[in-house]
Amino acid sequence: MAFSEIEAARYRKVLGSFIEKHRPPPHIRPELDLGFHLSSQSIEIFERRPRWRGAPGEFMENSVAKATFVKARALWKVFWKRADLQWHPYPPMPQVGSLEKFLQLVAEDKHACFFG
Repeated sequence: MAFSEIEAARYRKVLGSFIEKHRPPPHIRPELDLGFHLSSQSIEIFERRPRWRGAPGEFMENSVAKATFVKARALWKVFWKRADLQWHPYPPMPQVGSLEKFLQLVAEDKHACFFG
């Protein structure tokens, strides 16, 4: 089941604050920036960069972290994207109790799984 409108609004606010706090300085943002997608029961954080061989103004997004909410268990499953470009459970902590805890894991990135 998808997030309710109220949940989605709260998550957008929390994610917006997180992204704003962790974005690179303004002069770097045309070359590297952060963003997020909120869809159904999942949240993805991504890096946004210009396409290497694309037209000017053409960008690509590389997802770095994902959390999926499991409503029946009231927890978030945490994933990272490995070199095979597939999502894998985050080994040190495959699930957390809140979106804020997920964002804390991403910010700390103790094992260099999210941002390398």
